[in-house]
Amino acid sequence: MRQSRWIPSIVPDDEPTVYLVADDFGRAGRAWREADLETADLETVIQDLMAGEYRRPIRVVAFNTAERWSQDVSEDIAREIQHRCDLQLSDVPSHLQEFVDRYAAQDLRQFSLRLV
Repeated sequence: MRQSRWIPSIVPDDEPTVYLVADDFGRAGRAWREADLETADLETVIQDLMAGEYRRPIRVVAFNTAERWSQDVSEDIAREIQHRCDLQLSDVPSHLQEFVDRYAAQDLRQFSLRLV
């Protein structure tokens, strides 16, 4: 009898994009933070970052196993955090300042223009 080499996929067909945060725990080391599948979406990760759920974020990676891709989205996340703080007329939270400084493009900073 011939054996099949087909292995069924355990990944659902409608798999959402998942966002994971690498966090720096100081002397304890660095690690990818555990995330509940239902709360590893973009909006929840941004809200958790802004609320201080991460000690010192290093990087944010997005992946979608159904579509077979992954990407470092740290720059996009940093820009969004800066944008939301700008809209609220507030400073970037201190625990995120290093992350935003590292990844947000300098040209997104608002400068005062001299009126003539």
